[in-house]
Amino acid sequence: MGLSRLRRVVPGRVGVFAGSLSAQPAAVQRQVAAEMQELGYGTLWYGESLGRETFAQAAIFLAATSRLVVASGIANIWARDPVAMAAGGRTIAEAWPDRFMLGLGVSHAPMVEQRGHRYQAPVHAMRRYIEQMYRAAWTGPEAEMPPVVLAALGPRMVALARELAAGAYPYFTTTEHVGSIREQLGPEPFLAADLPVVLAEDQATARAIGDRHTCRYLRTDNYRNNLLRLGWSDEEVQGPGSDALFEAIVAWGDRDQIAERIQAVLEAGADQVVLNLITPDPRLPYLEELRELAPLVVDLAR
Repeated sequence: MGLSRLRRVVPGRVGVFAGSLSAQPAAVQRQVAAEMQELGYGTLWYGESLGRETFAQAAIFLAATSRLVVASGIANIWARDPVAMAAGGRTIAEAWPDRFMLGLGVSHAPMVEQRGHRYQAPVHAMRRYIEQMYRAAWTGPEAEMPPVVLAALGPRMVALARELAAGAYPYFTTTEHVGSIREQLGPEPFLAADLPVVLAEDQATARAIGDRHTCRYLRTDNYRNNLLRLGWSDEEVQGPGSDALFEAIVAWGDRDQIAERIQAVLEAGADQVVLNLITPDPRLPYLEELRELAPLVVDLAR
């Protein structure tokens, strides 16, 4: 059961990563998701690290909207067994047909160990998990599994996404690498690519805001090792990262400059660009940034 197509789900060309929205109260999440839909964004992706349980979070976003696609990005396979994941995915897909994508990932060693598991052989663990999930019995109402997308950076995980999932969702990487992932996936699987975005007039301002984001992920072995594999040096990937690395990963500037970066990622082979909005104050909802960038979404939909 490869789930190689998205079936009737229409995710759109531009999505948004929940990011700092994940820490907001549910009432604020509902407000922002509803406006996101009205502004024309196609998909809201959200993570699962130490925040809300993944299917509960999906329900909050889906109940507040009528068209917006919602995608776990990612649901941690160590947080629930394959049978529970399949049941949760089917339940959400039944309640909100054609509006949910189940993004799965192996997470990171410290987070896995916090849950009492051992982080080892991640590709093997993911293969076994997916196969068990697809075989899981379902005794509820008739409901298909939603499309499954894998968080994938390395070639072995990308190959698994091509074989057993609807596509891949690479996070915190370069546009050039997105192109390589598309080549490995082939033309059919869905490819959503994360793009950190900072609205700023100059590089110094962009880095003052964006370095918080790059520091966080450059401390994480999976992302740092991926960049080393792509040819970046040890010095360049020391947080907050070199100027060249910042330029390669983070889109910054005004709306027109952000549009150019979105277009570059699409031309590299992404079906959807997921805007990861990095703002001066993550405690505030990023509605201003959503509104500023919304015309780009309209232009790409034409």
